[in-house]
Amino acid sequence: MGVYEELKARGILAQVTDEEAVRDLLNNHKTTFYIGFDPTADSLHVGHLMTILVMARLQKAGHRPIALMGGGTALIGDPSGKTDMRKMLTREEIDHNIECFKRQMAPLVDFSDGKAIIANNADWLLNLNYIEFLRNICVHFSVNRMLNAECYKQRMERGLTFFEMNYMVMQSYDFLELHRRYGCTLEVGGDDQWSNIIGGVELIRKKEQKPAYGVTFGLLTNSEGKKMGKTEKGAVWLDPNKMRPFDFYQYWRNLPDADVERCLKYLTFLPLEEIDALTKEGGAALNHAKEVLAYEVTKIVHGEEEAKKAQDGARALFGAKADTANMPTSTLLKETLGEGMGLLDLLQQVKLIPSKSEGRRLAQQGGLSVNGEKVTDPAAVVTEKDFPDGAMVVKKGKKVFHKIVLE
Repeated sequence: MGVYEELKARGILAQVTDEEAVRDLLNNHKTTFYIGFDPTADSLHVGHLMTILVMARLQKAGHRPIALMGGGTALIGDPSGKTDMRKMLTREEIDHNIECFKRQMAPLVDFSDGKAIIANNADWLLNLNYIEFLRNICVHFSVNRMLNAECYKQRMERGLTFFEMNYMVMQSYDFLELHRRYGCTLEVGGDDQWSNIIGGVELIRKKEQKPAYGVTFGLLTNSEGKKMGKTEKGAVWLDPNKMRPFDFYQYWRNLPDADVERCLKYLTFLPLEEIDALTKEGGAALNHAKEVLAYEVTKIVHGEEEAKKAQDGARALFGAKADTANMPTSTLLKETLGEGMGLLDLLQQVKLIPSKSEGRRLAQQGGLSVNGEKVTDPAAVVTEKDFPDGAMVVKKGKKVFHKIVLE
């Protein structure tokens, strides 16, 4: 299977400017491609992870990535997906953020011996002659077409500044510069960048009379179509100083069932056959798939040692087989459990909740977990399968743990 087919089979590809040409380019040639990063924070986050892993997949297939840091464009800000203008950053803030990005990418993409390149568009954007830029570059852009682009259309009602209108032209110019400097013929980005990517493809065709191509991938969203990567505490950062590897692991461990298969395909290097075997049964078997997902993604971002520590810590805290010797314990007779018992009935019986109304409130607010899995349905029923090795661990709120042994 070629890398193009693999990206397609994993559901990663969204839009392609010329499918046959791009398939041939990625499967049969060595090409230089680029992906842009706006350094608007001092850490990459989960939203960037899929982007970086696309870079890594293509590099493993023999292609050369350029990670383009938007040291120049970040001074303006991309209007894509925004209802208000972005906060304007200083040069010092942007340079600091770029250094943070470089450190976090280094374990994921091989930058040694020219195998990948880090470029900064500040190198060519900050010293542009405005009149020359208007005459040589801006003349090729139709304002009517730009205003039909989704990234601008959604801003029109709230007000789109001429300042931001320049973003598409500047990103297109980036592609032209990278084409001239490094022979870059392919831009890859999130699906929200489609209009900007087409702008660059057409600019190269007009200025250089050479072909260039664009590929987008779907944004990392959950089963409801909402962007992933948010928790009650904020964004899911890749920087271990902003989010502990254990909490990062737990984020993936606690994903809803509907998101597990897609994230395994997008965010791990596990073969598709293995992913299918992990997820085809569904139900309780997905708990193991979630643990595999959490371990693999944490290993990719933080290394194998941190992934192992996070996994061991989670098992010790939540697993029924783990270090629960000193945990408050109650017993439940199999005869009492029968074919199944309401979770709230059980928790009231072992005096973990004073009333069912309190239990309902806890569940609806995300304050109840069973064996490390959040339970939000107050009508949930407990059966014998919820007692692996004869015990179940319940977490109430953030600090109350209780083991229930089935006898």
